[in-house]
Amino acid sequence: MARFDVQYVLDKNGRPKSVIIPLKLWQDIQSERETAYLLKSPAMKKRLLKAKQHSTDMPFETACKKLGI
Repeated sequence: MARFDVQYVLDKNGRPKSVIIPLKLWQDIQSERETAYLLKSPAMKKRLLKAKQHSTDMPFETACKKLGI
């Protein structure tokens, strides 16, 4: 895992009260939580694994053309 600059906010007695984390780290945490939630359902787990196996890459420009944007 990459090193992130995590900052701790302390109260007046020097005890940790809050944490400030970089947005990228927060997004990674959220993504992992969403994946874990989806994988709790056997049906969703099966769908995700199937989609992963059949995934094909497409250039960004091609995707935009197909979407009409």
